[in-house]
Amino acid sequence: MSADRATSFGAQAENYEAGRPEYPFEAVAWMLDAMPHGSRRIADVGAGTGKLTRVLAQAPEAEVVAVDPDDTMLATLRQSVQGVPTFRGSAERLPLPDASLDAVVLGQAWHWVEPVAASAEIGRVVRTGGVLGLIWNIRDERVEWVRRLTEIMHSSPAENLVNGPEGPRIEAPFADAETHTWEWTRPMTRTQLHQMALSRSYLIAAAPEERAEIASAMDALFDELGLGDGTIDLPYVTHAFRAVRR
Repeated sequence: MSADRATSFGAQAENYEAGRPEYPFEAVAWMLDAMPHGSRRIADVGAGTGKLTRVLAQAPEAEVVAVDPDDTMLATLRQSVQGVPTFRGSAERLPLPDASLDAVVLGQAWHWVEPVAASAEIGRVVRTGGVLGLIWNIRDERVEWVRRLTEIMHSSPAENLVNGPEGPRIEAPFADAETHTWEWTRPMTRTQLHQMALSRSYLIAAAPEERAEIASAMDALFDELGLGDGTIDLPYVTHAFRAVRR
């Protein structure tokens, strides 16, 4: 996968924050439920604008840090999730001490990493018995208009990985990966749907003419659906994975 696409999101940090959905609390709690009793030290890696960080910070006594390779994304995170320490880094190169964490989680990010190197590096900073948690919000393309929307915007590496036959690759020292899903809907305006599209790596890297063509095709679909100044329920499936460090 293109490193440029993986680190391009800062250019659309505002649209990312407005257009991307939050993570269901139940799904995040499930990822962390496998941690040993009394655990509280968690790193959100590939934290972006803090969508997942906000949920983690709600846990009682949680000690959360956020890591991302993009300074602009981290600046947006600091505005929306105050008091959480931030560090520049990646899943393959974490600026954190050995065995200093009880869990590392990645939201909408594992499809950008090299899984063998990332598993090993996260295993370095997570103590034995700790957890690696991965989570994605994926639009439910069993719904016909949602499938048409994806055809217009183009599929993403996240969708291709999570909906693929094998799912995410998690390597040693993590084992016994488990998975669970949650179905829900998010009311979205036409503007939010466009912001969601603009926050996707494909459109960020596209030429202005192609972005304009995609926006026009999206508007044609929304007009067909009767979406004026109101909202439409966009169905999502949240896919969560957890694995324990051996």
